[in-house]
Amino acid sequence: MIGILAWAFITAGIITHDFNRKQLANGKDTQQAVANGIILTETKDDVKYWEIYGETGQWDSRNGIAQLNNVTGNFYKDNEVSMSFESSKGTYNSKRGDIILYKDTYIVLKDGVTLNADRLHWYDSHSPIIGKGNIKIKKGNEFLSTADKIVIAPDYNSFKISGKTVTKVYEDKK
Repeated sequence: MIGILAWAFITAGIITHDFNRKQLANGKDTQQAVANGIILTETKDDVKYWEIYGETGQWDSRNGIAQLNNVTGNFYKDNEVSMSFESSKGTYNSKRGDIILYKDTYIVLKDGVTLNADRLHWYDSHSPIIGKGNIKIKKGNEFLSTADKIVIAPDYNSFKISGKTVTKVYEDKK
């Protein structure tokens, strides 16, 4: 019985050996996975750079792109959370290594600054983060700013706003 099973397994492998490769090589077919609860992370040399959780999503193997819905996650600096976020939608491009959050994006920085944006593009841990559309930056009752665009330094210590901007700084009356 074991001999028959082994023969069937080997024969099936020989017959279908190049089937998947030829199917993918013609460029018409891609492999896609639709999943609930997708977690993506980037870690190098035991240093975590970011993690993203999508409640639902889809992975496109040909383009190397994950499309996620109801996204939450963290960006790290020195193995500590430096920025947390949530967004209705997000994408991760594994070929470029970038993350785009769009639609109802909300961010909290380690120092308590919050940011709302229509779209946020994180290129990598060494590049500025670019936010566009309905930017609202707030730090407690001390600071409120709105803008069309924001460029956040890679270390999250400073930012530059542009476009139609309004900034209000409030005095703390203790």
